[in-house]
Amino acid sequence: MNMIDRIEHWGDTHHPAWLDVVRIGLGVLLFVKGVSFISDTTKLSALVSELDIRLWTVTAVHYVAFAHIFGGFLIALGCLTRLSALIQIPILIVAVFFVNMRVGFSYLNSELWLSMITLFLVILFSIIGSGKFSMDEWMKNHDH
Repeated sequence: MNMIDRIEHWGDTHHPAWLDVVRIGLGVLLFVKGVSFISDTTKLSALVSELDIRLWTVTAVHYVAFAHIFGGFLIALGCLTRLSALIQIPILIVAVFFVNMRVGFSYLNSELWLSMITLFLVILFSIIGSGKFSMDEWMKNHDH
């Protein structure tokens, strides 16, 4: 059994049911955040262009919006949870360390706190997976 299989096995065996509620909430939050980015692309474009890391702004904006909308939807359903959470990690690392840290580390910077909590949760769900009440579990138990 290789390392990834061991991590998946550990995550599948150590997943309390209340974390499914947290997973669904995280998925809904990411979905709503993606929709808000789509509805106000100028704000997201300004955030990305401030980074000055020679990324194509339009590509980055579409990647963030697409990853949040579809990744959040899949995380909420519990379908391909580990993959969907892994796709969110680079976005949230940039959000925490390069975008929101510029404002400062204070209790007034709610976007920083939200990004930090979301980063922690996507790392957690990329390790422990989707849980008992998910599409992944349903598909595993209902082979046709």
